[in-house]
Amino acid sequence: MSSFIDDIKNAFRKKDNSLNQIIFLNVIVFLFLLVFNVILTLSRNRGIYLEILSWLELPANLSVFVTRPWTIFTYFILHEDPFHILFNLMVMYWFGQIIGDLIGSKRITSLYILGGFLGGILYILAYNTIPYFSAHVSNSVLLGASAGVYAIVTAAATLVPDYTMNLLFFGSVRIKYIALFYLIISVAQTTSTNAGGNIAHLGGAFIGFIFIRQLKKGTDIGKPINATFSFLESVFKKDKQLKVTFKNPVKTKVTGTPSQEDIDKILDKISQTGYESLTKDEKQKLFHASQT
Repeated sequence: MSSFIDDIKNAFRKKDNSLNQIIFLNVIVFLFLLVFNVILTLSRNRGIYLEILSWLELPANLSVFVTRPWTIFTYFILHEDPFHILFNLMVMYWFGQIIGDLIGSKRITSLYILGGFLGGILYILAYNTIPYFSAHVSNSVLLGASAGVYAIVTAAATLVPDYTMNLLFFGSVRIKYIALFYLIISVAQTTSTNAGGNIAHLGGAFIGFIFIRQLKKGTDIGKPINATFSFLESVFKKDKQLKVTFKNPVKTKVTGTPSQEDIDKILDKISQTGYESLTKDEKQKLFHASQT
């Protein structure tokens, strides 16, 4: 147990570790709800658990949502089903690594939050404007990280569509086909019992696509989110004692920020021949670009 707690502490202390931080956050919330549910159910007080959950999951009913606007953010760190969270976090880990390696860890956070937010908005809009869902508005709620995960999956497929993954029984598959398969399944299930979740998937996928298209044009639509987290970090960060050390001056090579054209060429090369085919200079350029 102490080792698990230490892993969590290290994950949140380490810089450029957004993927693991998001995964740990989802796991912590899931375990807390799981234990809380068991305790209250055994004590015949499960109604308290359901009441707390209702203040965190996203309602389709607009009159309820306006009294709980924070649920547009809290819903996408909630899971009740072990297989639901397992699938979401596995897919997030696989595709999040691609995003982190190529365009920086901080953009995983941006994609996750933007995907969850837009997925939630699309869910509310669909249930309040499409006649098919009108009978279910009053009792429909949304929870789970899927919209944010779909944003990350689609972003990776848009960034390097020919990047391959080795899948059991299928072998090497280009991630653009994996993302397309997920999207087709979501569209097909927009009239299923989990219609709301699948509508949210499409909202997340849309923002993932737009995010990368805009980034390639030089616009980072996730910058306000990163700026907000940087501000909060500076507010809560404890002051550290200033250390003064004297070292022999060492000349370091300073390189400017690579151009977008250079980065696009590098990403195309990764798409065609893989990350390991990059030269040391190309990897350095990609690293510098991911920090901007």
